[in-house]
Amino acid sequence: MSPPLRHRAPTAAFRPQFTLIVIYFFVFFVLFCFLLALPDLVAAARALPPRDGPLTDAEREAGARIAADALRGKLPLALAATLAVLALGAWTRALPGLRRP
Repeated sequence: MSPPLRHRAPTAAFRPQFTLIVIYFFVFFVLFCFLLALPDLVAAARALPPRDGPLTDAEREAGARIAADALRGKLPLALAATLAVLALGAWTRALPGLRRP
């Protein structure tokens, strides 16, 4: 006679929810920072005269200063918006990878 068959318990599937939340956090944070800085960056780009050739060091420094000024004071707003979107997306299970099977 053959021995009785043993049934294996189903193994838990790997679900990287924490990793996905971290990735979603950084993606949404960069997106909100970009959207909040965009109006100032567009206004600064329109103020520049058109020219050909590479940028000078003074123009690069001015660009870095404009970019830093565009985000000054807006990072807490971007952080709050990111946390709100993540909380809402996780609660409604709208974010891919965070849905229950």
